[in-house]
Amino acid sequence: MNPPVRTTGRGAELRPLSARSVVLSLLLGAHPPELPVRDLVSAVAPFGVGGSTLRAALSRMVAAGDLRRTGTVYGLSDRLLERQRRQDEAVEPHTRPWDGDWEMAVVTAIGRGPAERAELRAKLTTLRLAELREGVWLRPANLLRPLPADLAPVAQRYTARPDQPASALVATLWPLDTWAGTARTLLAHIERAGRPADRFTAFAAVVRHLLADPVLPAELLPADWPAPALRTAYADYRREVGALVR
Repeated sequence: MNPPVRTTGRGAELRPLSARSVVLSLLLGAHPPELPVRDLVSAVAPFGVGGSTLRAALSRMVAAGDLRRTGTVYGLSDRLLERQRRQDEAVEPHTRPWDGDWEMAVVTAIGRGPAERAELRAKLTTLRLAELREGVWLRPANLLRPLPADLAPVAQRYTARPDQPASALVATLWPLDTWAGTARTLLAHIERAGRPADRFTAFAAVVRHLLADPVLPAELLPADWPAPALRTAYADYRREVGALVR
């Protein structure tokens, strides 16, 4: 998944809209994630994507393995179905009451190349673990989410209760003030955005930012944590886009 939106002196830095990004966003938000080409043509028109541009993008995406085609229906590939699962989890994370325990993963594999190490770091970050020191990753044990089977051979998992106060440990692991500041900037941008393309771009940034939310227990979060408001705004927009597609 793409990294979260960044902020500049002017606020949120939003990525430009492309035919590929529009198609992927529409399908990632659709359940099931497939649409006939005639519906895609109608759905992308408000975002300034013409029919010929769309069809060229669809051909490239099928060739690249982003999409699969069955007749005139285009759907997400298996690889992107996993991305949709992660996105759905980012928007509606599954949690449980926190009892003070922490998840800890200790990397035990040795002799791995830079690409393999980077892939493992990305996988642990996707699981919303944070690195305390090299090879030691942890987070409060309040999440309910599947763990990839291929994690077991390279990292040992433990349940722990650190001696350090939880709030102090959280402050060393996640830049919560920075995340919250960007979230508030995005909420303000959503309020100002009027054109469909501007709103679409803003909410694409919202999804990327939610993927970086550590989803901590409420008792470890700052006051007025903006993640619930951001999730509510995106859920409302997803229903809006779903109605447009239908």
